[in-house]
Amino acid sequence: MTSWLRGIWRLLRVAVHLAHGMALIALSFASRPQAEREALVQWWSQKLLRVMGVGFACSGQARPGATLLIANHVSWLDIACLHAACPQARFVSKADVLRWPLLGWLIRSVGTLFIERERKRDALRVVHQMAESLRQGDTLAIFPEGTTGPGPELLPFHANLLQAAIAVQVPVQPAVLRYFEPASRFSVAAQYIGDTTLVQSIWRIVSAPALSVQVDFLPAVATAHSDRRALSDHLHAQIQAHLQLT
Repeated sequence: MTSWLRGIWRLLRVAVHLAHGMALIALSFASRPQAEREALVQWWSQKLLRVMGVGFACSGQARPGATLLIANHVSWLDIACLHAACPQARFVSKADVLRWPLLGWLIRSVGTLFIERERKRDALRVVHQMAESLRQGDTLAIFPEGTTGPGPELLPFHANLLQAAIAVQVPVQPAVLRYFEPASRFSVAAQYIGDTTLVQSIWRIVSAPALSVQVDFLPAVATAHSDRRALSDHLHAQIQAHLQLT
């Protein structure tokens, strides 16, 4: 099968899957018990990866209960990858995501918190929201790079949102995402950087012959009495070291 035919076939399957997800959310998602909602999120995310032709593997486990999950950021698909492994996670995402067709609505509907990164004061509002959610036992997930990077090398971390975990003394757990292909440890097809549009990125992924993603959960790190900048540097070094080893 040519890459063009492969991409068209997968796009058709993605469209059907998106429509199914929207129907589930609109009709019954909010009224279901939490355990059922999480099971649906995991099923939908895993199937999205399958219909897009993306292989999925996971090592380690997400920490149960109140946790701040952090991960490196490579693609718009990262949220689905993490939800496939950790469906209880509520993401903190930049408000730009709300403008994405269909995906923005779906992401908002599963409890995502949004931050206006252009407004410095908005970070304080989101930190307070995050702290309250963590006190209630939620798992929150953030991408401390703030934007997508190329994959092998991390961008600098923004430490502000780590303050929510420090304030309520909740552990931070790093997760490492790596997209790869048979001939490449780090896939170019998965990159969502530079002038790449969302449409271009989707096409590169669905037309890739053998794209896979590996999600690795590292041990959680205590935050009591931590300095957020020192904690950020430590977490950055952990994830970077893991990327170099895998």
